[in-house]
Amino acid sequence: MNHSSERTLAQWLAYLEQGQAGGVIDMGLERVRAVKERMNLQPRCPIVTVAGTNGKGSVCAFLTAIYREAGFRVGTLTSPHLLRFNERIALNGEPADDAAIVAAFERIEAARGDIALTYFEFNTLAAVDVFMRAEVDVMVLEVGLGGRLDAVNVFDADVAAVVSVDVDHQAFLGDTVEAVAYEKAGVFRHGKPAICGQNPPPHSLAAYAAEIGAPLLVAGRDFTVQSMDNQQWSFRFHPQSFRLLERARHALPMPALRGAYQLHNAACALSVIECLNTQLPIDIGAIKRGLLMAVNAGRFQVLPGRPLRVWDVGHNPHAARALKNSLQRLPFAQKRTAVFSILADKDMAGVVSLLDKEFDEWLIAPLDLPRGRSVDNMLQVFAQVGIERRKIHAFDSVPAAWAYALSTAGEDDRIVLFGSFHTVAEVAATHS
Repeated sequence: MNHSSERTLAQWLAYLEQGQAGGVIDMGLERVRAVKERMNLQPRCPIVTVAGTNGKGSVCAFLTAIYREAGFRVGTLTSPHLLRFNERIALNGEPADDAAIVAAFERIEAARGDIALTYFEFNTLAAVDVFMRAEVDVMVLEVGLGGRLDAVNVFDADVAAVVSVDVDHQAFLGDTVEAVAYEKAGVFRHGKPAICGQNPPPHSLAAYAAEIGAPLLVAGRDFTVQSMDNQQWSFRFHPQSFRLLERARHALPMPALRGAYQLHNAACALSVIECLNTQLPIDIGAIKRGLLMAVNAGRFQVLPGRPLRVWDVGHNPHAARALKNSLQRLPFAQKRTAVFSILADKDMAGVVSLLDKEFDEWLIAPLDLPRGRSVDNMLQVFAQVGIERRKIHAFDSVPAAWAYALSTAGEDDRIVLFGSFHTVAEVAATHS
């Protein structure tokens, strides 16, 4: 084995990606909990855990921006990253530097002994180690996969949010909404507020919260949103199942994050803030500034200039419905082009059938990684759902498809790049 102290971050990531730490996805927490205890990772600050099929990255972005604007030091764990691993471990919204992450990896390697850990388990432990050493005031931890058996769940949340529930990662989480909801509800804790952004909440989620004694706060029942002419909105927090102060926040600016669904995500974030308000008091000015400064690259990201260009990392039918809703609210476009690629293990048929009427042409290409879907396979799926072959043009790479879309677009056209984090990342890496 290499001497860990000599590894750069790039070498560490290669070591973890190749499974040299012995880690394969093993749905259990015993290993990562054992290493956590050896490292004495016992955060003293409040922890917010955010789970959900879609929307959790945006909720984390809102929380990060608002707490930062209120003067608190915030550590945020997210995944996956678009361009650099460091994006996953952020202090006050800024990626941690290589040295801090490498030092954390070295401490994990020394503590684990013969315990096997996966890439994501290293990632999670490193994030909390970095945050504790930076003495953050609050940690915002995004769940990577599911909830109940995700590495993040070895840390007890003071508030846990499940933003949305739909079928995804069926091999690990089950193939029904109720099965997935049960896995996500695993982040809830006895006596601690449990926020559900879905109304009605899935039965299995509500039942689990009741079983463990976690007071459940449900969107539309315990917290509500009212939009005023698409320029301002109001948030009202009126929990029925927990002794917390009722509060109304009026004249809030529309969030910087684009998309019709972002008010919902912002409301989930504000509910978390109200639940922690005695420990981390927030003024209305910080909320307004945070809503305007939140950044979440690749989530219905509208690029400046013309033609209108949108990047969206959505990769499942739930995200496709949100994308469709947001596209329909955009101004009229002369020609509507999709630049699209998706992983082989995703429900491509569900995604493209929902969105086909939003596009005049599809520019498709394979992703440059083992889980990528071939052009031939994509063409088969398009045929299966009845999308005409004449609308589809194939390219060797996503950047080539993007370049073609730009070269043939007029200023009144619209280009949407979507289907995967990898799809957006391949273009973002070459974008200036």
